[in-house]
Amino acid sequence: MFWLQEAAHAAAEHTEKAHEAPIIVQLVNHYLGPWAYDFEMKYTYPFWKSFLAKFHSTPEAAFGPYTPETAIPWYTVMFFIACLLSVAIIWILKGQLSAERPGHGQQTLELGVLAVRSMLEDIIGPHGLQYFPVVITFAVLILVSNLMGLFPLFMSPTSATSVTFALGLFSFLYYNYIGVKENAAHAIVHTSFLKSIPGARLVKGFFMHLKHFAGPIWWIAPLIFPIELISNFIRPFSLGIRLFGNLFADEKVMVTVANLHPPATWIAPIALMPLSVFVSFIQTFVFILLSQLYLSEVSHVPDESHAADGHAEDGVGDFIVPVLT
Repeated sequence: MFWLQEAAHAAAEHTEKAHEAPIIVQLVNHYLGPWAYDFEMKYTYPFWKSFLAKFHSTPEAAFGPYTPETAIPWYTVMFFIACLLSVAIIWILKGQLSAERPGHGQQTLELGVLAVRSMLEDIIGPHGLQYFPVVITFAVLILVSNLMGLFPLFMSPTSATSVTFALGLFSFLYYNYIGVKENAAHAIVHTSFLKSIPGARLVKGFFMHLKHFAGPIWWIAPLIFPIELISNFIRPFSLGIRLFGNLFADEKVMVTVANLHPPATWIAPIALMPLSVFVSFIQTFVFILLSQLYLSEVSHVPDESHAADGHAEDGVGDFIVPVLT
């Protein structure tokens, strides 16, 4: 199958990088690798061996060799570090919040927050601000992950398909969850059969969410529904492939240029760093833009009764300092 060929190719790349893994990855595997290896061989390896055998493949072909030295992949370690760095960077930039005399870090953070907030209002509407925490988390985490490869001792976790597909899958699950949740909030259960089911409104919300894939015209619904369904299931892969492809290509260009005529070309990657920074920002923007577009398809303006209660903009104040707090 095609996806297994992709996985095998990615595994080959991961194996190649494992020999040049940063010192922090080697240290993590030195101390935790044997424990992780024993866990994998006892629990996950037998499952993947039996599952992939149906497709005439093996865990080694799909994920690379199983050894204590590579038991915890480099991209797992790097993504964990990216999470810690994201929290640390926000904490440092936030500094001592002040409405009267904001510092340079606070102004930088406010600029990013206001940009994402403005995008949400333009694409989804004022009620879209309720999704702000998830979208801004995507933005910060992906941007930090993209930029990590520009610094010594680090590699960009977003240059690995395992990370980018996980991000794409989370975006897919989140906007579908919002679609089911909003439909369930407005669902009225009349059928006695549904009333007997625990969480009847949630069940009806799920079917109402599926119904919107069929479109408003009933006589072409049999044609539109499978097309829309396939289109939605492809979205996490397209998000993951786009992010991975650009970051991986940028990384390979830097390495290739540096090795054209060493040591004369070792300085060339420094000249290309502005382009890498630009790619990192653009790919972060594209990912959160598409995620917001997907949210706009399933999120609807609240009823007037909800809007009167102020639910549309819960948790988002008129001034940016309360948001950052």
